[in-house]
Amino acid sequence: MLRKISSLAIFSMALGSYVEAQDSTKKSSLNITGSVDAYYRYNFHNAKDSGYLNNYTSFTNSQNSFELGMASVKAEYTTGKVTGVLDLGFGRRAEEFSYNEKGSGLGTAIKQAYVSVAASDKLKFTMGKWATHIGYEVVDAYLNRNYSMSYMFSFGPFFHTGLKAEYTAGNWGFMAGVANPTDNVTASFAKKMAIAQISSTMADGKLKAYLNYQGGKDMGENMVNQVDLVVIGTLSDKFSVGYNGTVQSVKPDGKSSGDSWWGSAVYLNADPSKTFGLTLRGEYFDDKNAVSGFSAAAGGGTSVFATTLSGNIHIDNLTIIPEFRLDSSKDPIFIKNPNEGVKSTGTFLLAATWHF
Repeated sequence: MLRKISSLAIFSMALGSYVEAQDSTKKSSLNITGSVDAYYRYNFHNAKDSGYLNNYTSFTNSQNSFELGMASVKAEYTTGKVTGVLDLGFGRRAEEFSYNEKGSGLGTAIKQAYVSVAASDKLKFTMGKWATHIGYEVVDAYLNRNYSMSYMFSFGPFFHTGLKAEYTAGNWGFMAGVANPTDNVTASFAKKMAIAQISSTMADGKLKAYLNYQGGKDMGENMVNQVDLVVIGTLSDKFSVGYNGTVQSVKPDGKSSGDSWWGSAVYLNADPSKTFGLTLRGEYFDDKNAVSGFSAAAGGGTSVFATTLSGNIHIDNLTIIPEFRLDSSKDPIFIKNPNEGVKSTGTFLLAATWHF
């Protein structure tokens, strides 16, 4: 224990001495950005008796209703080598993102809040709360081409709170850190989790790959390990491909073995013009061992294949997204009135995102 405290004290003193040594006359800069999104969702089975409204993914659990997704504002202030970021979100999307912070005042409104120090042009340290590095999709709707979310995003990590170091060497990037158990801003007495990423940019920037990891004990003392791969390829200025594959194993506290869930998704992106684009997402999500939170929502373990076709109509910083989605399950987890279980369901969604 003393060795851990001593190491942290040495790190803090070294970092403090470094910051003090910087030229305080360097210019400061403030950058403010923001976004807002809204949507309408209609599930064709119109299942009034279904608590999940035939929707098991994040942020779109509504039926035949116009909904506000999230209003967001982000302030990023840099002075010298130090950058502070405060990213606030208001609405159901922000509340679901910080679901563990419900009832804690403004906790659900703080999407991200962190301070970064550039020790050099290659090395940076960050402490605070930030969105996860794992996965292809992100919480801010305007940064996704599909509006509805994947199963992998919905049942993987949302954010981390801790300390990380990022190092860049040419076309390679490395990140390693320690954080609270996933999606927890506060975790007194809890064990910590390790996080890591290796990234590479190849083919003159046309191919990017990210190998991601998180591992450690969650708040229930279960041992969690997740490995995630994201690959993005740009074939031309009008066509690109994305891939996300992930596997998470969970070993319950006190048991010698555990089970896992996994998923795999392909994103085909076409942009025939500057004002119109299409994205086809095909995802397979396997939780037959009932390991993730999906099993509690669906009433047991199963597997799902989801196909989503989304249009992107661009008018300056406004994007209108008409979307059709078909979810098919191995088991009858969807509901058709009157309270009849079915294995597949279709959904239409119309969304609008705007950012500045």
